[in-house]
Amino acid sequence: MDLKSKIRVIEGFPKEGISFKDLTTLLLDGEAYHHAIQACVDMLGDLEYDVVVGPEARGFLIGAPVAVLAKKGFVPIRKPGKLPSETIRYEYELEYGTDALEVHSDAIKPGDRVLVVDDLLATGGTAKAVCELIEKLGGKVAGLAFLMELEFLDGRKVLDGYSVFSAISYES
Repeated sequence: MDLKSKIRVIEGFPKEGISFKDLTTLLLDGEAYHHAIQACVDMLGDLEYDVVVGPEARGFLIGAPVAVLAKKGFVPIRKPGKLPSETIRYEYELEYGTDALEVHSDAIKPGDRVLVVDDLLATGGTAKAVCELIEKLGGKVAGLAFLMELEFLDGRKVLDGYSVFSAISYES
C-alpha cells in the first residue's frame, strides 16, 4: 500500500513555507492505518525492546497501536502537569523559547530497553528530549521509530548514536 498517498499535504500550514503532512486522512482509512502500524512494527525487524513510549499527542496514535501489536506495554510522555503521579521532567530548547516533557518516575525501570515511537521525525528535538527522559530513569533507548521522516531537516543528526527507523521518507 502506498502510505504517502494516504497522507494529505497542506501547503502554507501552520505558516507560509511549511508543507504540513496531515496524518488525519491516513487515520480515517482503517485499512491504511492498520497497514501503517504494521509497517512500523515490521521495519524494526528483530530489534529487542521491553516497552514502547510515545510523546504527546500524535505519538500516542502510532506508539500505542505498535505496543499492542508487539504485545508490549506503553508509556505516555506528556506535557507538564498532565500526569497524576510523581514525574520527572526534561526541559529543552526550541528555536524560540523552551518546552518540557514529563513521564511518571516509575514508568521505566533501570535497564529497560525502550522503543520510542512517534508520528514524525523533523528536527529531532522532541525525540532527543524523550531519549533524555528515558536515560534519566536508567532505561536504554533500543531505537526510535517514526511513521514519517522529513529527511531534509536532518533530525537524524540530533539522534546520532541511536538506531532510527522511518516507514515513510520525504526528501523535500
